[in-house]
Amino acid sequence: MMWAGNAVVGRMMVGTMPPVAMNALRWLLVGVMLWPLVRRNGLDWGDVRARWGYLACIGVLGVGTYNALQYLALLTSSPLSVTLIGSSVPVWMMLVGRIGFGQALRPRQLAGAALSVCGVMLVMTRGDLSVLGQLRLVPGDLLMLVASLAWALYSWLLAHPPAHMVGHQRPAWDWATFLWVQVLFGSVWAVGSAGLEAVLTASPQPGWLPSGVWPWIGMLFIAIGPSIVAYRCWGLGVQTVGPTMAAFFSNLTPIFAALWAALLLGEHPRWYHPVALLLIVAGIAVSSGVQKRRREPPRPLEPNGG
Repeated sequence: MMWAGNAVVGRMMVGTMPPVAMNALRWLLVGVMLWPLVRRNGLDWGDVRARWGYLACIGVLGVGTYNALQYLALLTSSPLSVTLIGSSVPVWMMLVGRIGFGQALRPRQLAGAALSVCGVMLVMTRGDLSVLGQLRLVPGDLLMLVASLAWALYSWLLAHPPAHMVGHQRPAWDWATFLWVQVLFGSVWAVGSAGLEAVLTASPQPGWLPSGVWPWIGMLFIAIGPSIVAYRCWGLGVQTVGPTMAAFFSNLTPIFAALWAALLLGEHPRWYHPVALLLIVAGIAVSSGVQKRRREPPRPLEPNGG
């Protein structure tokens, strides 16, 4: 629900500030909000320096890349389309798991992924599957596909960390500290990307800070709900059921996006949107059968990954 709200509020704020700069401001606010918890619990910078490569990687993927691409996608795609295309995450999860981590693919997982892909393709073709051969994606659709791949890599790296982040070698970080360290590295990338956005954009752009009360309320919502609350919930979900199964439940995001968009933007669904949602929910139901018979091993690291 929080990530669906992120897409809708992000669409509402398009034009009030540059999209990549909005992502940078979002995570800078999160860093400020989490810092009192980090300071109270203590942070050994030696632990951060010794693990900077891994931390920088997950920070860039989960904080600096995924969300910036999503906000860029909202310039040309609706929140519902963005979240539905983001439903391709289970496919990327399985591919990354198979290629990078040697996870076997189960028939139910493949069937569930196929149903989800059908729902995504229905949205991307705007309900006319006959034009699939001449499919011309809008830029936002392509950006969300790349963002989904980045999110899959991020989630697998959280669930399968290197040896220095497992067991007694893992620093005694609570969830807030671990998320804050990700935000630290991701914000460096996000701020640098925002600067590049300002240099490369030819047309005049709004300022880097929201103007007015409502844009600031929107930024606070994005920083608290989709960032801190949703990332914490996602981390617990991945820890409990693994990244592949968690990805199928993230496909519920479009359902909430449709409700948010209808209430706040007046963007009512087209006929193919509910059909796509049914296909996605069917994919979740089919894939969840894997977990009833096969329990994944406990995750060595409590991730805090949207």
